[in-house]
Amino acid sequence: MTRKERVQAAFGKALRKFRLSGGLSQEKLAELADIHRNYVGDIERGERNIGIVNMVKVADALKVNLSEVVREMEKTVGKKPPTA
Repeated sequence: MTRKERVQAAFGKALRKFRLSGGLSQEKLAELADIHRNYVGDIERGERNIGIVNMVKVADALKVNLSEVVREMEKTVGKKPPTA
């Protein structure tokens, strides 16, 4: 799995965690974020490289700061070690 795939999967996992803790279905989250319901599933499965605007829309719909979602994502994917 490439780093890109790991990042996408980790973001999706974090998104799902916040969605479920908020008691939202994928359909309801999509409606609140004004994105297509299939897109939410694609993101959660790590199949989409979500853009920053949609990241903000989803975080707003979840009533969390985007930074919270990113911090949760980093727990899974980790940080890239610095190069010399």
